[in-house]
This record gives sequence, C-alpha cells and structure tokens, in this order.
Amino acid sequence: MTTTPIPLVPCRINGEEVTSDDLLEVRYPYTGDVVSHVPMLTPADGERAIEAALAGGPMEDHYSRFQVLEKARQLLEERNDEFADYILKDTGLCKRETHYEVGRCLDVLRFAAMESIRDEGLVLCGDVSPHGKKRRILAVREPLPVALAITPFNHPLNQVVHKVAPAIAAGTPVILKPSEKTPTAAIKFTELLLEAGLPGHMISVLLGPVETTVRSLIEDERISLVSFTGGTEVGKKIAHIAGYKKLCLELGGNSPLIVHADADLELAVQLAAEGCFRNSGQRCTAVKRLLVDRSIIDAFTEAFVPVAATYICGDPEDEATRVGTVIDEDAAKLLERRVRDAEAMGARVLLGGNRDGALMEPTVIADVPRDAEMVRKESFGPLAPILVTDGIDDAIALA
Repeated sequence: MTTTPIPLVPCRINGEEVTSDDLLEVRYPYTGDVVSHVPMLTPADGERAIEAALAGGPMEDHYSRFQVLEKARQLLEERNDEFADYILKDTGLCKRETHYEVGRCLDVLRFAAMESIRDEGLVLCGDVSPHGKKRRILAVREPLPVALAITPFNHPLNQVVHKVAPAIAAGTPVILKPSEKTPTAAIKFTELLLEAGLPGHMISVLLGPVETTVRSLIEDERISLVSFTGGTEVGKKIAHIAGYKKLCLELGGNSPLIVHADADLELAVQLAAEGCFRNSGQRCTAVKRLLVDRSIIDAFTEAFVPVAATYICGDPEDEATRVGTVIDEDAAKLLERRVRDAEAMGARVLLGGNRDGALMEPTVIADVPRDAEMVRKESFGPLAPILVTDGIDDAIALA
C-alpha cells in the first residue's frame, strides 16, 4: 500500500523559499491527520527578513501597488476552491464558511486596490484662529519602513489579507507571522502576491518559536508597527515588549446580545443563531452571551432552539454541514468542561452539549448562573448561554 507524502510548505523571505530541519506538523482538526509540514525558523531568519525589507524600501509607485493588488484579487478569485480547501484542512471549518472567507478576502483586495491610487495628501488652512497665518499646509502620508503582522487561527486568510493588503496599498513592506495552527493559507497567499508581481522584499512570511524568533521581531527597533489579532493575554505581552513602536492590537471579547422586552423576536433569534454558531463560534465579534428579558424568556427560548438545531455539526467537507470543528480537541474539551460546570451550577442544556474529538455541537444552555465560567470568560466555540435579565438597566450592567 502506498501512502501520500506529506507536503512541505516552505516559508518565504525576500521572495525565496526557506526551510529548516525543525518542522511543524499541521493537523486537520476533524481527523487529527498531519496535512503539511512547515519549517520553524530562527531569529537569524527574522533578521534577514528585516534587512531585505529595509534594503528594498517602500513601494513608491501607486499604480504598481494597484496592479499587484488587483492581479492578486483576480488570481485568488480563480483559485477560490483551492484556498477554501487550505482553510478547511487547517481549521476544520465547514465548506460554506471557508468559501465565505475567501469571498471577504476578494472584497478587501478590491478596496485596498482602490485606496492605493487615492490622493494621499491633505491640504489644511493655516488661518483658522486669530493667531494663525494665511497659508496652506500640506500633510503627506508616507509608508512605514517595515511592519510586522501577527495573525490568528480563526480567520487564517481573511486576517492576513486585512493586514497585508492595506500595507501594500500604502507601500509598506510586511513581515507576516501567521498562526502555527493554520499557516498554509497565509504562506500560499504570499506566493500568490509574488506571482501577482509584488517585489520579494515587500513580503516575508515565517514561523518560529515565540520566545526567540517572534519575540526578537517584536522587540526590534527597526520594526515600525506591530499589528496583532489574537488573545488578550498575548496582546498584553506584546504591548509590554514592543517599546515605543506603533501598535494595532485586536484582542479577545465576550460580546453579549441583549434581547429587550419589545424586541423583534424573529430577528433576535436569527441574530443570536448567526452570532453564536457561525465560524464554529470562533470569531472575535461572535455572540458569547444571550441576555434575554424575563418577560419574553420562554418565547425566545422556544423560538431559538429549533433554529439552533438547523446548524448541523459534522464533517467539514459535507455540503450539509454548517458547523465544523473548533481549532483542536483541547479547545473542544475546554468548551465541554464549561458546559458541564454550568450544568453542575443549575443550568439546563436544551440542545447539544456533546463533543466528539474537535467537534463541539452547537449548544443552547438555559438558566446559566451569572458567575459561570462560560459567562465570565470568552468561550471560543458554538455555545449559546441564555441569561435572564430584569429590564434594560440590568442587561446593560450585566453586559
């Protein structure tokens, strides 16, 4: 019996493939199978990426930026299925979610291309106060020397495009460090940008140990900006070690949906289901807590459970699946534990609550105590805890 070799997905520095003997195993969350190997690089590789970006300098020509971004959009559109599959195999998200993500990336590339050819100057009047002079002041925006983008696992292509495309539109070279759990789409997108004509020094993509390779990049004074999307604790550490460079930190959340007594119940149910279960509940903007007024709690619950039941959980490659896996089995075990803990405190599971490997069923939980862990902390998965509130003031205080 022959076995399919596991592909090696090299990193890229200054347009060139880079690998190492230290290989990371990337696993498909649904089966646990290794789907690719990605090299883990060293601080010396990070140094090469910085030096290449600084030596090449910003991409000055606006139309060249536009051409690269527009060509990248065209190539990504042609390879929609290919990139959706990269996302699916790394994340375990279902097909409809991975194709949706690629579609969002196409939008961002188009918007970034449009921005790349806008006039970036700003003319200000000097005589706007009694102490001003009658003159014109010209403000000009210039590219940064080099930016570092650190992206999360939950949107492994969309978050990359959201950081990299605007940087290219501004002419700023980028060093990209994607999540070790989901690096494939990021590396393949870097290859696509190079194919679209982006100069090699403008984009490097690498992975490496956090305390050496990644930390050295964050601390390096030549990095002008660090853009990070991910957990709050990691974001705080980045802020602590980054020094005086510019920071753009998009961290965790624990967002509530308040359903007031006079709410449109049908709309509230739809928003709750989409908010709790889309992308397997793994979105920074996902609904994590449903705060429902006591006067409509029964009506809301009776309407919500059947809608939640339509979010079929299973094989990510099955067209009928609406909720695939969470990122790995450990994440699913944490969600399962929080459900069991809430039950022990008096909560009632009305739907789901079961785990199979990295699959966590969409779960509706009623009568959840306010001090339950799933209420106090962000639960990154398809959980829908329902809490009873007494009026809008109580709901806002709880939110």
